[in-house]
Amino acid sequence: MADAADHPIAYTALQPGTPVQTSDGHPFATVRSVLVDELVSVFDGIVVETADGTRFVDAPQIDSIWTSHVLTTLSAEQAANLPEPDGSSLVQIKPPRSVGDRIGRMFGRGKR
Repeated sequence: MADAADHPIAYTALQPGTPVQTSDGHPFATVRSVLVDELVSVFDGIVVETADGTRFVDAPQIDSIWTSHVLTTLSAEQAANLPEPDGSSLVQIKPPRSVGDRIGRMFGRGKR
């Protein structure tokens, strides 16, 4: 749960390693990366690291993002049954040091 030092943040400020919690506040994973659909600039979800491996949490399953944690709408059972990331065309926008890479892509470096 949030404490007095916490405050809500945008998905663009979310950092790798941030704890991810079930709807009742129990941690079950940490953020690995944030996914955005670049074609429409929409937050798509997060890839998390769990005890069972890498999993995907879809954007509608995220209740709120705080400086200290991500609160999901998932029960413990739902969290335990999250899918693996599907390798779609979504782009990872984390960590913050990738800003230079993104700027480089905007100016033609790293084109496919």
